[in-house]
Amino acid sequence: MLSRLTRSQAVAVCAVPVVALLATAVFAPLPFSVAQPGMTANVLGKNQGTPVITVSGAPTRTTGGQLRMTTIEATGPDAPVSLKDVIGNWFRTDRAVMPRDSVYPSGNSVKEIEKHNAEQMQQSQDAATQAALKYLDLSADKVKVDLKLADVGGPSAGLLFTLGIIDKLNGDGSGGDLTGGRTIAGTGTIDAAGQVGAVGGVALKTQAARRDGATVFLVPKAECGDAKSELPKGLRLVPVTTLKSAVDSLVALEKGKGSVPSC
Repeated sequence: MLSRLTRSQAVAVCAVPVVALLATAVFAPLPFSVAQPGMTANVLGKNQGTPVITVSGAPTRTTGGQLRMTTIEATGPDAPVSLKDVIGNWFRTDRAVMPRDSVYPSGNSVKEIEKHNAEQMQQSQDAATQAALKYLDLSADKVKVDLKLADVGGPSAGLLFTLGIIDKLNGDGSGGDLTGGRTIAGTGTIDAAGQVGAVGGVALKTQAARRDGATVFLVPKAECGDAKSELPKGLRLVPVTTLKSAVDSLVALEKGKGSVPSC
């Protein structure tokens, strides 16, 4: 058929399916999620009217300052993300385009993903309680900790939960606040032994932290590079690898004595 057309006619005919393919590519859903800075919550205070940390079986102290856990907000696992969305958000410093599988478990339904995130949050809370009580040499048989944080899933609040429990029970160990009256934010998983693990989305979390008044951000040491990439002005990064290193850094900041690591 094309052999009977002029060159210009042939180009015009061929251009029709190419344009159609490009149009389809622009609007077709792609396996990506678009993330942005999410909510933060002070684990020493209340979230949606309910105390985040409740301790029974041991005396607690009135705390000053804030310990803010941070989140990212991503398009849902079933939300369509097109090439136009990817291109439009790729160069924005307050957005991140990530493979959907790096945000949500692959192949799972929305309900399964929600269940998975809730289970991760529960495991994180259990590990945080164990790590805090072990650090303070307190028995889990006598001291009970209840953690509640609505509408948040996953394990990345573990470190901040642990620090919050310690601050409520022991402060800096000598009568002062672990925060030193500051607004401290951060992220990181934690296990029962007090080891801090990497999470993801730290460049967006630093933006959420600074937006909500934080001046110090605790970051898993392995993610220093990501945290520095879009670091907001006025936010100090403090790398941590263990619960002890996090507490030691906060105490050094509070008292103005000793070295505080930096990224």
